[in-house]
Amino acid sequence: MPERSMVGRSIVTRRAIVDIVRAAVQGSYGVTGFTDPSLGRRIAHLLGVKRQGIRLTTDGGIRVELYITVAFGVPVAEVARQIDSAVRYSLRHYISASVQSLIIHVDGLRYQPTAVERAQAIEDSEGVENSVPEAGHQRAENEAAGAPASRKRKPR
Repeated sequence: MPERSMVGRSIVTRRAIVDIVRAAVQGSYGVTGFTDPSLGRRIAHLLGVKRQGIRLTTDGGIRVELYITVAFGVPVAEVARQIDSAVRYSLRHYISASVQSLIIHVDGLRYQPTAVERAQAIEDSEGVENSVPEAGHQRAENEAAGAPASRKRKPR
């Protein structure tokens, strides 16, 4: 039996809208974090007064301004398109509201070396030589000792 809809009013707080926007942005590919251009807002963030990176205005519609950092090597335009789509979809889905304007400021790129690069940097800094012999040297040593060379099986 279908439920009857009741006429009423729902109130969505600014904090709820900011949380929805933050979740949509953080779930987007290539975003490494939020930032703020003004020193005053950075200090307020350190004191725990304001959340960093999102400015929200609800006068005459929802206007969102984002300040983000993007991963190095990722196409910035694609990240911005993904964020735009994710934020608009999330607000439309959760609170049935459309975004009047969405401005995305990319404040910087963040380089995050991969695990392999980090491991190589650690080995280089410690001066540790690679203790695993190369495959060609191992095969030559085995053949010199009279052991047959290993053969790879063909995939079926």
